[in-house]
Order: sequence, then structure tokens, then C-alpha cells
Amino acid sequence: MAMATATREGTVEAFLIEGCQPLSGTIRPAGNKNAALPILAACLLTGEPVILENVPHIRDVEEMIELIAALGVDVEWQGPNTVRVWAAEVNGTKLDPELCTRIRASILLAGPLLARFGAADVPPPGGDVIGRRRVDTHLMAFAALGADVQVDREYRLRAPDGLDGAEIHLDEASVTGTENALMAAARARGTTVIMNAACEPHVQDMCHLLCKMGVGIDGIGSNVLVIEGADALHGCTHRVGPDHIEVASFIGLAAVTGGDLLIEDAAVEHLRAIRHSFRRLGVEIEVQGTSVRVPPGQELVVVDDIHDQVPKIDDGPWPMFPADLTSIAVAVATQAKGTVLIFEKMFENRLVFTDKLVSMGARIILCDPHRAVVTGPSKLYGYRMESPDIRAGMAMLMASLCAEGTSRIGNVGQIDRGYERIDERLRDLGARIERVEA
Repeated sequence: MAMATATREGTVEAFLIEGCQPLSGTIRPAGNKNAALPILAACLLTGEPVILENVPHIRDVEEMIELIAALGVDVEWQGPNTVRVWAAEVNGTKLDPELCTRIRASILLAGPLLARFGAADVPPPGGDVIGRRRVDTHLMAFAALGADVQVDREYRLRAPDGLDGAEIHLDEASVTGTENALMAAARARGTTVIMNAACEPHVQDMCHLLCKMGVGIDGIGSNVLVIEGADALHGCTHRVGPDHIEVASFIGLAAVTGGDLLIEDAAVEHLRAIRHSFRRLGVEIEVQGTSVRVPPGQELVVVDDIHDQVPKIDDGPWPMFPADLTSIAVAVATQAKGTVLIFEKMFENRLVFTDKLVSMGARIILCDPHRAVVTGPSKLYGYRMESPDIRAGMAMLMASLCAEGTSRIGNVGQIDRGYERIDERLRDLGARIERVEA
């Protein structure tokens, strides 16, 4: 089997998991990773301090902080989940190529650097290897705002006289493309209209931050955003919202292990499509104010379509089921009675990890890179494997926690990129999980 690879500070680590233990208790989700990263980038739009609360202390956030600190930005952790970002003295607009290879979100620094300083030199970003992740949408938005865009081994962006508001129609509802266009428009002259904008909760969260900094934005939560640019933005204090992807991950963990779990501050308003898709897998979820509860001992049964047809769970732009949760849906489906098609439309490598679940005993047919048919329930057995990306890592962890015997997951740095102290928090719920050096 493949060995675990390096994680934080060069340490090689793996998870050892003993399965068949219900996860029960109370847990609170961390701040939204996909909001924290663009929000950190947006702090470069002002020379005044910005205080960010509820920032998840995860590897991707650490990488983003290292990237902006390399530009001369003063970044300080003022508490376990509070960060002060002060971009008063930025010493350049060229990003470190090696640092950029570590994180997909490095591309998000293009918008604020271009908007505030009129230049940005951005190497191609790294991140999860889950398929092609194009940046054309970002570059076309910058060009529409008046930037000169040159593409070679890196993206060379120039707007020495500043940017001008424009009407932008994004060629896809890209989350990071929308966020980059928003940040560039924040300091552009006049009005910018972004059509076919992404409207995920993390995009909405960044919009709220920009409004606090002095930008006028109409249409938050819709696919048409109207932005009134400002000559100068000011500092503020902003709390990152809870991570609905993590909430859904905990729902899945409780369901497959048969636990009684209460999730507080659960971003209930962002769970509509998620609850609908889990309901198709037979998962009962109770909403209790701002919390959700997963009752114990559920018998998961797939809800067939009319005339007993095989149902489908597929992802799509918000407010549809998030692509980040298709891996989680596969893991839950292995424990549900019936057959379901999981259709992941965005990334051609997202479902490749299912061969690991098959080795554990799951009944999964990978039809093509985007579609998997899962029939359950399957008795799973402990296995030795390696996490290829954040969400596949969580799906493997979920399968391991309901499997008979002991599993070993290597490359846990991938899981650490998206889930804060996941082993410690799961132990608090009764999981038998240990982080070991490999």
C-alpha cells in the first residue's frame, strides 16, 4: 500500500481508525473554509486593519496566510480562530510560484492586487487534483474591467490607470471567478454588473465583508450582482459564517455510524438542498432552531423515484446540491438499502476514489468519471488507503468509522486542509481514531 505523505511541518502522518462506534454528542462546525480564503484575499483591498473571527485553523488557511505574508502583509493570529490582516505595506505584486503550487486559492489574490495596485503576476494555482480547473472566467472578467491580460507561464495582469466598471457575463458560474470579479470591481470606477454570478454561501459571505469595507453591492444571494466601486476601502471586523459542507459531513458521519448527534450553529438556511438529498438516502434530520439533530439508530433506505425508478443525486450551481458533497453522498449511500446514481458534473476525477470503498466491500459501479451507481447496504471492512483530496478523504474516514476492523488512512494532510482538528473533534464524539507518525 502507498505510504502516508508529508503533512504539517514536514511530519508524515496517518489516521488509524477502529470502526463500528456510533458518533454521538454535540459539535459546532468551524468557519467556512471556502469563505475564509477569499476573505483573506479581500483584506488586501485596504491599507487598514481587518479583524476576521471564526477563521478555521486549517492547512489551506495557513498556506493562504503564508502567501499574503510573503507580499509584506502583516498577519497575526489574535486567538485560536481570530486573525488580524493589515496590508498597509505591500512590497510587491508578484506571487511566490512555489507557494502558489500548494493552494488553489492563490488565484484569488489576482483581483485585489490588480484593483489596488494596478498589477498582478500570478503563477498557475495548485490545489486538489480532481480534474481540470480553468481560470478563463477570471481572466475574461479582468479584461472586461479594462485590464491588460498576458498569458504565458504565469498570468500577467496590468491596469496602471485603474479599472473601470463594466457589464460582465461570466461564461460559467465559477465561485472563485465571481469572487475575483467582485474584488476587482470593488475599487473600479463606476458600476459593475456581474451576470451568471455564483451565489454560494461563501460568495455571499465575502459580499458582506466587502459591504462592511465600503463597497455597495446589490443582489447578494442572486446570480446578478451590481457593484458600486469605491476609491478607498476601510478596515472592519467580520465573522466568517459556519461551514455548511462540514455540517453535512457531520450529518453523514452520524447517519452511517448510527449516532445521536446535535450540530449547533448549523447554517440551517443553507441546508435546504443538502437535507433534500440526504432524505433521498433515508437520512432523517431534525431542525431545532439554529441547530440540527441526527436521531440515533436510523435504518437508511433509498427513496426511489416514481414507478420504482433508480433515483439520482447530482450537483449543480447553488442552490443545488454542492459538488463538494458528492464524495460524502457516495459514502452514505453504501450504507443505505437500495440503489442510487451519484452524478458529479464538475470534476472528472472526483469519483475516482471509489475504488478504495470497493476494496472495503462497497458495491459501486463507476460508470464513467462523472457517474457512480451505489447499491447498499454493504458491510465494510477496514482497509489501508491514502486520501487523494479533501472530500474523498472525509468519505474514506466516514467509511472507516462504520467499517468492521481497523483502517489506516495516509496522506491525512489532505483532510487537514479542509477540516480543523478533525481527529480530536471526532474523538470527543466517541470515535476511535488516532493520528500517528508513519
